[in-house]
Amino acid sequence: MPANLHPDFLTKPIAHRALHDVNDGRPENSRAAILAAIEKGYGIEIDLQLSRDGQAMVFHDEVLDRLTMETGLLNQRSSAELAYIPLRGGSETIPSLTEVLALVAGRTPLLIEIKDQQGQLGPTDGKLEAATAAALAEYKGPVALMSFNPNSVITMARLCPDIPRGLVTSSFDPAEWQPIAPATCERLRGIPDYDHAGASFISHEAADLARPRVAELRNEGAAILCWTIRSAKAEAKAREHAQNITFERYLAKIPA
Repeated sequence: MPANLHPDFLTKPIAHRALHDVNDGRPENSRAAILAAIEKGYGIEIDLQLSRDGQAMVFHDEVLDRLTMETGLLNQRSSAELAYIPLRGGSETIPSLTEVLALVAGRTPLLIEIKDQQGQLGPTDGKLEAATAAALAEYKGPVALMSFNPNSVITMARLCPDIPRGLVTSSFDPAEWQPIAPATCERLRGIPDYDHAGASFISHEAADLARPRVAELRNEGAAILCWTIRSAKAEAKAREHAQNITFERYLAKIPA
């Protein structure tokens, strides 16, 4: 049986890349943003990329350019090098997953997105998945794993069978997903790998929540999260279909 989400994943709004705001010194996926989310009582979503030496690093992009003053691929830098690269908009550097787990320490739900490493949402070499599993081996708090790449989720089912798993899903408009092959987009749009991955939830694109397949999965027992909500008005609309939201740029209300 798939592992189910901890109930807090359905009640605490989830701060997208933690509660980030560079105007307040809290870059995406930073320690400051993580601590701010915990203080406000939110859950936290983070992203993982793989360093050159095989460590899971908490960072969204494949390249360093947008979020740091450095350039080039993150996976060409060692974890030690990355630990010294400042994030734009704050005074921090790029954290590892191990550091973030120690910082969160089970105080709030942690939703971890494993970023696709091969660039085609196809077969995975398993390196980031193995690094993620190693970091999580002794973690005791509420945590869940997800990816746009079903192959990553299937790999995590083998490596961490007791940790809840989900698929990040969307309309997969080929125009927005280049260079992903249109045939791959068409296939993934139907969320065909849910059962094979042993998933217990999806996190679906907010603008596409009315898709019948989302309702079908919810009726079959799947938990429905969504991304990315940026206003109270958008949140109210999303909650017509989803049980919880991933949000940014405003402070979501925590249900009583």
